[in-house]
Amino acid sequence: MIEKTQGKRMLTRRMVMEGLACLSTVAPLGAIARTKHPSSHSPSAKPLQAPAVHRNAPPPKPLVMLDPGHGGKDPGAIGISGTYEKHIAEAAATELRRQLLASGQYRVAMTRSEDHFIPLEGRVEMAQQHQAHLFISMHADALHDRDVRGASVYTLSSGASDAQTAALAQRENSADRFGGPAFHGMSPEVQQILSSLVSEETRRGSAHMASSVVGAFRSRIGLLTHPSRHAAFVVLKSAEIPSVLVEMGFMSNRLDEAALRQAVHRTQVASAMKTAVDRYFSTRPGVMTG
Repeated sequence: MIEKTQGKRMLTRRMVMEGLACLSTVAPLGAIARTKHPSSHSPSAKPLQAPAVHRNAPPPKPLVMLDPGHGGKDPGAIGISGTYEKHIAEAAATELRRQLLASGQYRVAMTRSEDHFIPLEGRVEMAQQHQAHLFISMHADALHDRDVRGASVYTLSSGASDAQTAALAQRENSADRFGGPAFHGMSPEVQQILSSLVSEETRRGSAHMASSVVGAFRSRIGLLTHPSRHAAFVVLKSAEIPSVLVEMGFMSNRLDEAALRQAVHRTQVASAMKTAVDRYFSTRPGVMTG
């Protein structure tokens, strides 16, 4: 048995050697090795390289979330001549988006670019999902007093700055009634709790943006008396994102409605808004533009 086993081993060894001898007549063993493992010195070889590290790469451009108010089955305010607030808000937000993108300094997202309904909570969630740096909700509401006209800007607070703003917030917060039982408005108690969760840094950012809007509008767009106001607007409740609600004018006023129907006027509003956005980000540490 031992002799038989040794005989098999010798036969196997001889077959291997003969096979190698045959291969050597086709190509040297070194060439075979180079074929399987390309040398870094070979002209055709492509050595692996470590991924490049860009230590000084700038951060992404800030993202501005624009929120045209109302939409779909929720028309918002209806002007004296029948103009729907939802159409004015969408047209103005679209123009502002164009101007912001044209500057090359920002990324821009919109809660809606078509005429469809979005619940208030859904608008806030969109801004959070996009990790927006700034949230701007655009409106053109209506008041009982048709003589009141002019633009204004609002930030979140558990209490309203005045009775007119309280009524305005109540109307805006009731927009979810169009969504049925699943989108009913929040109680005042819940709104107060939510507003108390907003960080102090976010409050300062919102107030800074509101001040920038007033400053940019003052020389170009008519303003209400005391144009910077606050109330418990549900759509402004994000705890991490500075947020403002801009009333471009009131559809209940004949002159405001007529102006907002004009593309030239909406372009002026958007231009003032862009100036406000520029001023806001120019003083925000850690947020790069350009």
